Amino acid sequence: MPALLEVSTLRAGYGAGEVLHGIDFSVAAGGVTALLGANGAGKTTTLRAICGMLARSGEIRFDGARIDAVATEDVARRGIAHVPDGRGTFLDLTVEENLRLGAYVRSDRGVAADIARMCDLFPVLRQRFRAQAGTLSGGEQQMLAIARALVSRPKLLLLDEPSFGLAPLIVQQIFAILARVRADSGIGILLVEQNAALALDFADHACILESGRIALAGAAASIGADAQVRRVYLGY
Repeated sequence: MPALLEVSTLRAGYGAGEVLHGIDFSVAAGGVTALLGANGAGKTTTLRAICGMLARSGEIRFDGARIDAVATEDVARRGIAHVPDGRGTFLDLTVEENLRLGAYVRSDRGVAADIARMCDLFPVLRQRFRAQAGTLSGGEQQMLAIARALVSRPKLLLLDEPSFGLAPLIVQQIFAILARVRADSGIGILLVEQNAALALDFADHACILESGRIALAGAAASIGADAQVRRVYLGY
C-alpha cells in the first residue's frame, strides 16, 4: 500500500530538551502502525509533533503534501484526527456537544448522519446522548473521544494509549470497533500503546522507540513472534 504518512528525520522536544532525535517511519494508506516502547521513549511526543503541537524539525508528509510547517488546526482540516492520552473529552459538555465539536473542521451536511453512525458503533453514546461527558465511565469517555475524532472523517487517526486504565472487556470492545471502522472506511491508524501484545495483534507494522530513536521496525507479526525482541524491548 502507498504511504499515507511519511516521517523523515523528525526531531522534536519541549523547550531546550530534545526528545526525538531524527526518527523515520511511515503509515500505509489503510494500514496500522504501532509505536511501542517504554515510558519516556518519545511516543506521545511523536503524535504531538505530527499535529504541530510543539517545536519540530524534519519532514512530515501526509497524503502527498508536506505538513511539517502547518498549524495544528490545519493539520486537522487536512484529515488527521488525534485522540490524546487522557481521552481529552470536554467534561462539562454533553455527549452530543462533544460529538458535534468533532465536526468543526467540516462544512458539509453529513454531520448528523455521521453522529448517528457513531451511536450505532458505540450504542452507549446513544443511551447517554444528553448526559454530561464528565458523568461517563472511563471506558465510555474513551469511546466518546474516539467517536468525536471519527466524526471529522479523518484519513488518519492518531491514538494515544486507548487501553489505558480500562477493563479488558472494554478494551476488547473498543479494538473490535476500530477494526470494523478500518475495514469499512480504509482509515489509517498510528497507534501508541503500552499493551504491546494487544498493539502487535492489531497492527500491520510496528516501530519500537528507545530514548527518542527507532530501535527496531518491521512487520508487527514478525516482532511479536520474536521472543528475544519482546523480552529486551517490550517486557513480556
